[in-house]
Amino acid sequence: MATLQEIVSKPSGLASGHRMCAGCGIGSIVRTVLAASDKPVVVANATGCLEVVTTIYPYSAWKVPWIHLTFENAAAVASGIETAYRSLRNRGKITKDINIVAFGGDGGTYDIGFQALSGALERGHNFMYVVYDNEGYMNTGNQRSGATPYGASTTTVPAGTKSFGKPQWRKNIVEIAAAHRIPYAAQAAVHNTIDLYNKAKKGFEADGPAFLAVLQPCTTNWKYDPALTMTYSRLATETNFWPLYEVENGKVHINYKPRNRKPIEEFLKGQGRFRHLFKPENKHIIEKMQKLIDEEWERLLKLEESGVAL
Repeated sequence: MATLQEIVSKPSGLASGHRMCAGCGIGSIVRTVLAASDKPVVVANATGCLEVVTTIYPYSAWKVPWIHLTFENAAAVASGIETAYRSLRNRGKITKDINIVAFGGDGGTYDIGFQALSGALERGHNFMYVVYDNEGYMNTGNQRSGATPYGASTTTVPAGTKSFGKPQWRKNIVEIAAAHRIPYAAQAAVHNTIDLYNKAKKGFEADGPAFLAVLQPCTTNWKYDPALTMTYSRLATETNFWPLYEVENGKVHINYKPRNRKPIEEFLKGQGRFRHLFKPENKHIIEKMQKLIDEEWERLLKLEESGVAL
């Protein structure tokens, strides 16, 4: 198992000098994922925060082969790259081993790009898809997405006298991906570099499609102090809001089990998107959220204990 020092000492596929927001962890996610590959990497990048801040014309922060895509077709283009590479390899025109990875935000993954992702996983293309999940359409102003949590206030479901924010629970994108019977799917978080690195490494080494969802707190639209990105990422795992687990060939393994699970209020407080939930009239929303989180955690534990494939 790699140490943190070994991971950070590896050459970076992403240069400094990009224009991500202060406190943004997307750069850390990308660097860690790319460091997990022991082969040259080709990147397919959906439109979104990552693409916008790393390739402001005429500059690029990428040190690896990279292609910009629309919101909806990152997985489709990654499939095309993999198919072309396999064809050229079979004809002896390419002899070098490579890894292919697609990066997309939650808007371009859970929603707009889901059909392309599902098709790529079903067809069995050998590449890894990584979603940096900041739980909304942050690049375009904090509209709700399929990843936006229950109770959050966004520009399209604002909290007010007629609404408490988003009334739906977020999609379980990792289990949806795993349901395609792919070799590897996992959930990680930006603060846990070693766990993220190990999961990315497994994804690159998988014999077939791999999927990785990484929690990426967004200081701009979650509305918190930019210095607290890693704190909120950690709190998400310590409250079981965002469990760290993996699904290998259908079998669930939980990578982190909090010894003393913190209440969900510890994650919610300090975030502007949840400020309204601490009003007396919205107490029941937090209680329902806690109940749903506890139920999901118990279900995940049972899946691990049973050893039954998803």
